[in-house]
Amino acid sequence: MTKKRVLILCTGNSARSQMAEGLLRHIAGDKFDVYSAGTIATYVRPQAIEALAEIGIDISDQRSQSQDEFAGQAFDYVITVCDNAREHCPLFPGKAERIHWSIDDPAFAGRDAEERLDAFRRARDELKTLLQEFANLV
Repeated sequence: MTKKRVLILCTGNSARSQMAEGLLRHIAGDKFDVYSAGTIATYVRPQAIEALAEIGIDISDQRSQSQDEFAGQAFDYVITVCDNAREHCPLFPGKAERIHWSIDDPAFAGRDAEERLDAFRRARDELKTLLQEFANLV
């Protein structure tokens, strides 16, 4: 059985798509080859690493990538997790099914570090629920 290829996109590939990549790989890595990218590449936010570490998932070795790194590659699913990525999502060869989830950006939430980390936890939990449903349906 060939694994389905999934690309998860957000703006900076620093938080939501990074967490989603780690979550889906953890939830159903035997079913999917999972990648993430941003409309621009930035860095993986420490809060994303911490929020996933709290539930036993290590994404500390992931790196931020631009969607341009995947140009010309075929995917079975392209999941956008922010409105900006949906609007700027390039076309990929093949018949990729596009899925969109509008997840609030935790990177700019809260006034202090603890409030911001709580926003990352909320995004993590929302993504986990959506990705579990996705993995069960595919």
